[in-house]
Amino acid sequence: MLKSMTGYGRCEAVTDGKKILAEIKSVNHRYSDYNIKLPRHLGYMEDKIRKYVSECVTRGKIDIYVNIDYFETADKEITLNKELARSYIDALCKLRDEFGLEDDITVTRVARNSEIFKSERVEEDEEALWQSVREVLDNALCDFVAMRTREGERIEKDLCERISYMRTLAENIEKRSPQTVSEYSDRLYEKIKEVLDGREIDEGRILTEVAIYADKVAVNEETVRLKSHFDEFDEIISCGEPAGRRLDFLIQEINREVNTIGSKAGDIEIAKTVVTLKGEIEKLREQIQNIE
Repeated sequence: MLKSMTGYGRCEAVTDGKKILAEIKSVNHRYSDYNIKLPRHLGYMEDKIRKYVSECVTRGKIDIYVNIDYFETADKEITLNKELARSYIDALCKLRDEFGLEDDITVTRVARNSEIFKSERVEEDEEALWQSVREVLDNALCDFVAMRTREGERIEKDLCERISYMRTLAENIEKRSPQTVSEYSDRLYEKIKEVLDGREIDEGRILTEVAIYADKVAVNEETVRLKSHFDEFDEIISCGEPAGRRLDFLIQEINREVNTIGSKAGDIEIAKTVVTLKGEIEKLREQIQNIE
């Protein structure tokens, strides 16, 4: 089954006081190109994410976004700067004694000086956090792959229909080619007969000319190779492996055979069929650019 290189997947989940979001999207690319965006404190996960996603995505420009929102202070720890608090209280006591002020030094008043408190991020178990992120990422990845698969099915259907049509066109060329030789022989015979005006015709010379012409316009080798390429197409799409690069090479070979047939064609019907084949090849080429 073919897969498209275009896809999108998203998942959001709440666990252990935090909301985890994972998004994956991709577009066409000749190779595999990853762009992973993470909060700074999750930087250590970048290689893990790339490796995990690459197990089921082999080609495309893949953008991955992962974020974690912590509820309230679930990810922070408040600590007291004791030295600063002590200096602040000492200063208040001196102020009271120096000016004979009322003693109203309380915890609440001291706590108004926010500088004596320090907020620090709680050290998390990196492996446990990665497991949580991976679960969310896996769900997003499933949606992502499913979308690429659905689009791949549509592309595969279109490709198969076009290859089937091209098989018919190649068969038409194969049937038409011997007729062009016979028609050439008849035209040549009538022309010579007209020129000689009743004199004896050299049948051997006519046969020689027809043989030379037949060898010049023969396309049976090309049509045989075309059929072989069409069979190879069937094998590639049924192998269950990423097929984009192989199909891209195969379409070049098909195009080469069709060009050769076109250069040999001395018949208007074959020439028209070659033009139709080239049009189908271009449509195939455009579709194949979307395949993983």
